[in-house]
Amino acid sequence: MKKFHLVLIKPSHYDDDGYVIQWWRSVMPSNTLASVLGLAEDANERCIFGEDVILRIHAYDETNSKVNVRRIARLIKRNCGVVGLVGVQSNQYPHAMDLAREFRKLDVPVAIGGFHVSGTIAMLDEMPAELKEALDLGITLFAGEAEHRLDEFLIDAYKGELKPLYDFMDDLPDITDTPIPFLPLERIRRTGGQASFDAGRGCPFECSFCTIINVQGRKSRYRSGEDVAQIVKRNLSQGVKRFFITDDNFARNRNWEEILDRLISLKEEVDIRFNLFIQVDTLCHKIPNFIDKCVEAGVKRVFIGLENINPENLKEVKKRQNRITEYRTMIQAWKNQGVFTVAGYILGFPNDTKESILRHIEILKRELPIDLVEFFYLTPLPGSEDHKKLLEAGAYLDPDLNKYDLCHACSEHPRMSKQEWEEAYAAAWETYYSEEHCVTLLKRARATGVNLGKVMSGVTSFYGSVMWQHVHPLESGILRRKSRRQRRSELPRESILKFYPKYWGELFYSNYRLIKRAIKFHRVRLALMKDPSTKEYSDLSLEKVTDNEIVLLEMYTVTDSAKAAAEKELKRRTRAAHRHAAVE
Repeated sequence: MKKFHLVLIKPSHYDDDGYVIQWWRSVMPSNTLASVLGLAEDANERCIFGEDVILRIHAYDETNSKVNVRRIARLIKRNCGVVGLVGVQSNQYPHAMDLAREFRKLDVPVAIGGFHVSGTIAMLDEMPAELKEALDLGITLFAGEAEHRLDEFLIDAYKGELKPLYDFMDDLPDITDTPIPFLPLERIRRTGGQASFDAGRGCPFECSFCTIINVQGRKSRYRSGEDVAQIVKRNLSQGVKRFFITDDNFARNRNWEEILDRLISLKEEVDIRFNLFIQVDTLCHKIPNFIDKCVEAGVKRVFIGLENINPENLKEVKKRQNRITEYRTMIQAWKNQGVFTVAGYILGFPNDTKESILRHIEILKRELPIDLVEFFYLTPLPGSEDHKKLLEAGAYLDPDLNKYDLCHACSEHPRMSKQEWEEAYAAAWETYYSEEHCVTLLKRARATGVNLGKVMSGVTSFYGSVMWQHVHPLESGILRRKSRRQRRSELPRESILKFYPKYWGELFYSNYRLIKRAIKFHRVRLALMKDPSTKEYSDLSLEKVTDNEIVLLEMYTVTDSAKAAAEKELKRRTRAAHRHAAVE
């Protein structure tokens, strides 16, 4: 039997010192890796090369696995095969190119796909220089999604006839009844036992900073409820019970109800508890039965794109669906069900200043009962409308794609210097995750039935990732791994005497501080658990939403646009009350 090796690599990216960000255990599983592996498994079962050829699939998530280029090259050269760098985001593109160059030097065919390739091809009139460079090196580019297209790519690779570019951006595939995403247990264990899958793709909104709407489209495409059930069942069979549904906005998946109903019935069939983590928008609570069914299906954690509490800022980036007058109602709806809430908050809108950012965060802490907040720079990601407009206007954009990870300032701000913007970003983390506020977060969790252990772990790891490990929480993990030989190609290799003392010192210092902080909040957690009266804890953020709060809370009075939003909402409520009275 002949063998064809498909090597799938989800690349990481470089830290500020030029070393690959890698962990013993990372936190975020790669859905792209699972999706492409599932498609490849299906291709193998159908014997797309013929009955006498076996497709061998090798999957690496570089955030938790070292990629040995020479070993992979020897494997492919003994037989035949191709390397696919999958799900490559803009910040991962420089490292992906370094890997691809190494493979090409060894005469190994390699392809790059993912959001950077797809987004820039979708949005820019001319192919950017970094993609042209890849083509010049004989690297194949894959733009679009692989469903119904992977066979063509694999057969071309088997024949040694790979095209320079596979462009499917004008034809987004239907994903109903397609092969399901899957990663073996060995891979999932490296992300803390959490699997991921997409129940749908696309988002109907128009946020100008978003790349998803330009890569996956604004039309909802979704899996069937039965397909989702099969994904969960296959993972349950290997002992995996935690799932991250990667839909950018599960609430706008047109098939959400069928999917949730099927998962609810599946829980009864298998009699095994499983937990779901989903992403939703700020109006999801207005969808009848949505939150109730999410909780019944096993949703324990939600990510909410809160983004900002200044309506003018939200308007600037076409985030019209976010209404600050709904924030408290929406968050409390999840909290009342004991669901762990995480919010995304963007810093650096055109109207922001360092002072306004810090004032708004104090309001956020006091008036909104969110468990955890992730802060991001407003970043003109390649593939977004913001990036295209700035590029066409000739505005400054940082030329280093490695920095487009949402935690570096990559453009100029109209009201802040780069230093002020960076100071505001650091101060945001310091302020929200101060020891005093972390104790408050634990008290709120105790009162609302949210898992105290998760909150304790979150306030420790989120703060520690940024302050001591110098990475965003989404890129963090357990025990940082560094290889002296895995450094950015344009930076010199450090000597053994310099590299290892610095690495071990950083590892000891960061983990010592993390453990110390974890112990402190563990003691707070135990004290809260022992005291029954803490279940009755309340503060302003947990107080029931009232009509009168619109004229009282600072969130509705801090800016002119907030006042206007509050007045508009007050008029709407008044009209609704009059209509209700007239009916009665």
